[in-house]
Amino acid sequence: MFDLKGRVAIVTGGNGGIGLGMARGLAGAGARVVIAARNADKSAAAVKELAGRGAEAHTVAADVTDERSVARLVETTLDRCGRLDILVNNAGTNIRKPAQDLALDEWHRVLDTNLTSAFLCSKAAYPAFKTAGGGKIINIGSMMSIFGASFAPAYGASKGGIVQLTKSMAAAWARDNIQVNAVLPGWIDTDLTRQARSQVAGLNDNVLRRTPAGRWGVIDDMAGIAVFLAAPASDFVTGAAIPVDGGFSIQG
Repeated sequence: MFDLKGRVAIVTGGNGGIGLGMARGLAGAGARVVIAARNADKSAAAVKELAGRGAEAHTVAADVTDERSVARLVETTLDRCGRLDILVNNAGTNIRKPAQDLALDEWHRVLDTNLTSAFLCSKAAYPAFKTAGGGKIINIGSMMSIFGASFAPAYGASKGGIVQLTKSMAAAWARDNIQVNAVLPGWIDTDLTRQARSQVAGLNDNVLRRTPAGRWGVIDDMAGIAVFLAAPASDFVTGAAIPVDGGFSIQG
């Protein structure tokens, strides 16, 4: 039920953070993994790490906000691996400013990277999934898909949109045996959240106080949910938005 041997996965932004944690999980379950990102050196290091774990991994330089670049990503994956079965839409960014201080180009940068990219990659992957007889899409949302934060209007809007995009694609593509789900990570220790801790006073203490597990997550906490949502075990799960947050979202 959790065997991914013979499957091919694209993980956008898979060269670090949550994406790398998911890539590790998928590779460990037997999938061939394509890391799609812009930082070539960081991607090469991620591929080297996965290869050191005995996995087959590739890297493709891609700008997931550009439709032509996304098309090349899917074409290159099909050329190298012969198929595509799993797409993890993980690429993301944040600009922490209240709405009144956020410039329009900053708004577009966050929305394009976090939300439009998921639409573009999913649309580009759809024909390959149909050819393969099905597929799995895992969209990365956030606690900001549920809660508001004064310092994250664009990020929150993008991650709320991820959940609704997930539901729409799940409803549209179920007949094609394509399952589309969202993961809502809690506070995971990554480069992005380390920046947040330096920029948002009291964040670390607030997270620890509110999280029943009593700790920040680590990227390997994301491996299991990636395998579940990519594997036959989740063939009747679609349109879901699943928190992976140590209990953060259940606290009042």
